[in-house]
Parts: sequence; structure tokens; C-alpha cells
Amino acid sequence: MKYILSLTLICLFLNGCKQKKEVKVLRLAHTLSITHPVHKAMLVLGERLEKKSAGKLKIQLYPSGQLGGERECLELLQIGSLDITKVSAAVLENFIPEYKVFSIPYLFKNKKHAFSVFDGPIGEEVLSKGTNFRLRGLTFYDAGSRNFYTKTKPINNPDDLKNLKIRVQKSNMAVAMVNKLGAAPTPISWGELYTALQQGVVDGAENNLPSFHTSKHYEICKYFSLDQHTTVPDVLLIGIDSWNTLSTQEKKWLSEAAEESTVVQRKFWAASEKEALKVIKAANVTVIKPNTKPFQEKTATIKNMFQEEPEIMSLIQKIKENTYEN
Repeated sequence: MKYILSLTLICLFLNGCKQKKEVKVLRLAHTLSITHPVHKAMLVLGERLEKKSAGKLKIQLYPSGQLGGERECLELLQIGSLDITKVSAAVLENFIPEYKVFSIPYLFKNKKHAFSVFDGPIGEEVLSKGTNFRLRGLTFYDAGSRNFYTKTKPINNPDDLKNLKIRVQKSNMAVAMVNKLGAAPTPISWGELYTALQQGVVDGAENNLPSFHTSKHYEICKYFSLDQHTTVPDVLLIGIDSWNTLSTQEKKWLSEAAEESTVVQRKFWAASEKEALKVIKAANVTVIKPNTKPFQEKTATIKNMFQEEPEIMSLIQKIKENTYEN
């Protein structure tokens, strides 16, 4: 009952924020801090969109989880009370099955391979999915590679994870991966993780370098292992109701602005990874670069989860064989 009331109040608040008809304001909410490279890219998105449309289209940002977590923002998109949000593909897999593939460990050979998939026909195919769920993908933002970090012991190989409670996103794929590596996967919302680490609810977590830095989890966890087990992108999405209110020209402006913000976001991201590494090392965090082969071997059978889903298996094969140049 409390959740329904909160959602209703948010809807009323957002509807009250609509401006005059001659200016369309697209409301974009996300869970990240204003110092995060993704938020900075969204500021660029708003600037480019306003310029392209000569002020006819604007972005109103609600950062830092003001309107709820990633799942809540997706639900607001689906009912038309929010226009745009950013979520991890790992969260999106609970709505749109095709996004599960990005959570398969060691699917990509390297970052260039990942970007060629996200920016090419395969990425476009995945972004186009979701109409039945009232969601439409706009672009993929770089979210780096995910790695393990822990409080009391370094992770040099999968055996070091045994019996540890590791926070994961609410993703079946993430749960399966951590299980395969011998740890106990513990889904906890991002906003509650700092306290959970402090109180010993979990022994560690897995995420990318900038998020480890901006969340200040390095104050508690003094071991960061660059095992790079997954390369899960962030996805910028618009609700179908909001998309359908845009004219053909407005859709073109938004798509172009999103694409341009992606180029900038990846530069911001690369800079933020360097800064994060510098800060955590200065804070006496031990950074480990383990041999990833044992991690790959332990998680190799995860893709077999899709044996009875031919469309997903086909998508996996396309990604493995991808040779697109972008």
C-alpha cells in the first residue's frame, strides 16, 4: 500500500511539472550522483536536444534516485508518468529477455568488440525490443567492466570467493554467475549497499571502477580485483507513450542527441576510470589483476541456460562472430 501511494505521489508530481505546450519537456530520472559520467552525458544530451530543436524540446533531470530505484523508474516509464530513464542492462533483463546476453561472463573479447556490438546492427536489434513492455531503447552508455571488491580478503581466483556473501543486482544472470564462482549472491539495492557493507550484511560486491569510487565503497572495501567478468552496458530508454507523442522530426532530434551524448559519455567514462583508480589507490585499496582464465572456466556453462531459447542462442552466436567496424 505504501509503495502504491509513493508511486501515485510521484506521478502527480511529474504531471504537475509539465510546462507550456509550445515547449515539450522530457522528464529523465536516474539513480546516479551528479558527479557520475553518465549524469554528465545526460547534461550534454539536454544541451544538444535543446539546440537541435531550437528550444522546442528540453530535458528535465531528476538524478540521485529522487524518483526511486531503477525498477521504479522503468515502471513509471511504462505507465507514461516519466519519459526517459537510464538502467543497467542487468536490471532490464527482467523486462526484456534479450538483454540477458550482456550479463554472460566474458562474452566480449575486449572493449572494441563490445562497442562494435552496441553501435552496430546487433545493438540496434536489441534496442528495438521492448515494445510489448512499453519501452524503447535509445542508446547504450559505457558502464565499463564489472569486478569484485571485498572487505577482508583479496580475490585472486574463484576459490577466494567461496562462502563470501557478494551483493549483486536483481538479475538472474548475476545470481547464476556468483553461484558458479562459489559465493553466495545477495541482491541488495544500490542505495542500501554502503550500509550493508558497513554492517557486514555482505562481504563485498561487484561493479565497475567509477561506481566503486563515486559510491565511496572504497572506504569500507580495501580489495578491488580487476577480473572484468562482465561488460554490462547502461541503456537509455524512453517510454512508448512518450515516444509516440513525438513527431518524426522530434524523434530524429532525440535519437541524434542521444547518439552524440554517447560519444561524449564514453570519453567521460574513460577519464573517470583513470581518476577512480588514482583515488582508490591513494585510499590504500589493494588493486589486484588476476589471471581471468579460471574465472572464465568456472562460468563457461552459463550460456547453456539458454539452450531452449533459440533466439537468445542466435544472438549470442552473432555477438561471438561480430566483425562490424564502427
